[in-house]
Amino acid sequence: MKKLALLTLTLLFALLFALATAAQTPSPGYQPKSKNDPAHSQDEFTALAYMHTAVTAEKLYYRKHNRYPDSLLGLVGSGSFTRRMANPDRGAYKVGYRLRPDGYALTMTPPAIDPNHRAFYVDESGQFRVNETAQATDKSAPLK
Repeated sequence: MKKLALLTLTLLFALLFALATAAQTPSPGYQPKSKNDPAHSQDEFTALAYMHTAVTAEKLYYRKHNRYPDSLLGLVGSGSFTRRMANPDRGAYKVGYRLRPDGYALTMTPPAIDPNHRAFYVDESGQFRVNETAQATDKSAPLK
């Protein structure tokens, strides 16, 4: 089971890097984790890693139950998702989770949106979205 968790985390980080492009404006003190790291700060990197873990947990939960959970707490034990991760207060970001008739929506929103603390959105499609001025939605620009 630990090997599966480690493999899941490794795949999550690889996916994070694959989603990125070279166009970045990282904060002065932030060192990108790779040339494809889409984060502009360590806080963003942490938020995106959390989202990748949650998306993987959602997929595993859906395969097992043929539906998505009602809340983040329902994801506990799916993949690498832990009880502590169900807490919506993630430090520099707050998690929003909503079950929809056809899937789910997960958002990561900082208290103040700025160039190094953008808002993020993902749903069952797996397409990460970003908004630099307001809370991210399914209409926000794809994360590159």
